[in-house]
Amino acid sequence: MAYKVLVVDDSSFFRRRVTDILNADPNLDVIDVAVDGKDAVEKAIKLKPDVITMDIEMPLLNGIEAVKQIMAKSPTAILMFSSLTHKGARATLDALEAGALDFLPKKFNEIAKTTEDAGSLLRQRVVQLAKGRRFTTRRLVKTKPVVTTRTINRTRVLPKMAVVDRVKPVASTTDARVKRSSGKEYKLLAIGTSTGGPIALQKILSKLPKDFPLPIIMVQHMPAAFTQTFATRLDSLCKISVKEASDGDVLKPGCAYLAPGGKQMILDGTPSSSRLRILEDTSDRIAFKPSVDVSFGSAAKIYKGSVLAVILTGMGSDGREGSRMLKAKGSTIWAQDEESCVVYGMPQAVTKAGLSELSLSLETVADSVLTEIDHG
Repeated sequence: MAYKVLVVDDSSFFRRRVTDILNADPNLDVIDVAVDGKDAVEKAIKLKPDVITMDIEMPLLNGIEAVKQIMAKSPTAILMFSSLTHKGARATLDALEAGALDFLPKKFNEIAKTTEDAGSLLRQRVVQLAKGRRFTTRRLVKTKPVVTTRTINRTRVLPKMAVVDRVKPVASTTDARVKRSSGKEYKLLAIGTSTGGPIALQKILSKLPKDFPLPIIMVQHMPAAFTQTFATRLDSLCKISVKEASDGDVLKPGCAYLAPGGKQMILDGTPSSSRLRILEDTSDRIAFKPSVDVSFGSAAKIYKGSVLAVILTGMGSDGREGSRMLKAKGSTIWAQDEESCVVYGMPQAVTKAGLSELSLSLETVADSVLTEIDHG
């Protein structure tokens, strides 16, 4: 059975274009269109689509307000279309915070070099969101402790009342596991993510204390127009400092550096005096700019076994080879678990390759990091 899609846009031309692109995939069926945010809310409640594609600027009710109402009344996976501008970046981040799961530039020539490639990418994103977990309204769930032989010597169970928010994928009942300290000495925290990453990063970084003892590098698949705005927003929400990485930045404890969109971020120097290099990358050899593999690989050369690396929600397998290089040097790799991922692609690739030592719920990542580095 094909996944049901609702297309929302005030432009009849764009509605037809998106509909034709999505209907070209036999796994997708555009069941209706909506001409504004108010129409979108009403049809989302009535039709119960699997995925909604949503414009931001619309009459009567804009996309952000429509997302808020849909997530409150009939939670659904939503992909936003946005402009690659500073204003568009802020609006898109607002939409993600309201509950949307993913976004793409509205101008398809900014997605890919050809119309065919852009259409293929859009269909892929929608299918991935449709395959994700169901949604639920906000409720309290009693977590049940479960200890497996794989984790019994490395974890402790913390049963508690956990809040499952209406804008999160529904997780199956699992234990709230927190990693015990292994006694290793770390000099860098490295994080890689893609689809679903903006909210995941916000959840993790906002829990870290101001005196967090390690520098942090972050690679989030995101357009160049978005990364500065995203870093600024994170900085306003976190106790640690967060900035878009600049060429020559010296890594400092308690500071998180976000790789700029459209470029590659690598580490240079020594563990006691490392700095960032931001490189232009116009080649087609590496699909992602920035790439988790590139940044993690350079971290392996500088920090050897002193890196704690975490792969979060995201489509594809970027981060697997970089994690392999880190693992070969003795570093520690963790992955987000399937239940708490928006898209279980990148974490699954690392886990299936046997590189991840532990799969963690998003809600426990920050506490696990603090426990592992022995910073209570």
